[in-house]
Amino acid sequence: MRHLIMSLMLLLAVLGLSASAEAQTATCDALSGAKRDVAQAVLNSQHPYDCCDGTIAACLKQPKPCRLARRLADQVCRMAKSGKSRADIERALARRAASMGAGGKKYNIDLSLTPPAGSAGAKVTLVAYLCARCPYCARLTPHLYRSVTSGKLKGKVKFYVRPFPIRSHTHSTEGGMAMMAANKLGKFWEMLLHMYAHFNQFDPAKLPDCAASKGMNREQFVKLMGDKALRDKLVESKKEGVRNKVDATPTLFINGRKYTGNLDAETVEDVLEEEYDRLTGKQRD
Repeated sequence: MRHLIMSLMLLLAVLGLSASAEAQTATCDALSGAKRDVAQAVLNSQHPYDCCDGTIAACLKQPKPCRLARRLADQVCRMAKSGKSRADIERALARRAASMGAGGKKYNIDLSLTPPAGSAGAKVTLVAYLCARCPYCARLTPHLYRSVTSGKLKGKVKFYVRPFPIRSHTHSTEGGMAMMAANKLGKFWEMLLHMYAHFNQFDPAKLPDCAASKGMNREQFVKLMGDKALRDKLVESKKEGVRNKVDATPTLFINGRKYTGNLDAETVEDVLEEEYDRLTGKQRD
């Protein structure tokens, strides 16, 4: 009898383990140990801000889970994999909800200054206030540019930039003026991506060489770098950002709403796809 009871207890433990390891998403299923426990605690307690009223874990068990539940689960499990605590993950979800939930405030942004990357007819408009000398901008911007022009966001997102020089970043004004001058000469994205690709070799004295290498007229570029009217436009771009509560770069706006969630490239791509799904009614497969 004692052996039978122990066998039953062992069977129940195995069944319990199987239940806790129930398939959710590939990202979550790859976790184990303490990281899986952290993720599971979040999934069992947090709710999507749209599409389903249950917890994320409960929403995933529906016959046809909504895409947002899977997106949130993947973010939870990515963060758990990287060693984030339950509190860190829950704060990140709250920031995402504040950014992406319905009814968020829309800000006025002048989109006439620079050309967008990606399809002009895309339903989602992404605006980034960027400093030419911002290290994280230099990593995130090229990734998003590739995504909207040839990657998973192609045809879904158009990407605009608003120059926002940060005073504490050395040579931010020169970098901003280079963006403005190149834009005037029809080479905005070429110049911006070049400066980011060579971020650690930035030298204001070499900007005319960079411009020439991208097909711009050197003399015209140098003249524009000192143009007062162009500098005034740069200042106005910065003032607009300040009015829109921008105090750091990169700061992103998605269809006019300020995004305050995580800025890793995978999450940003994910929320942009989420917005596209919402606008096209593709919230479920």
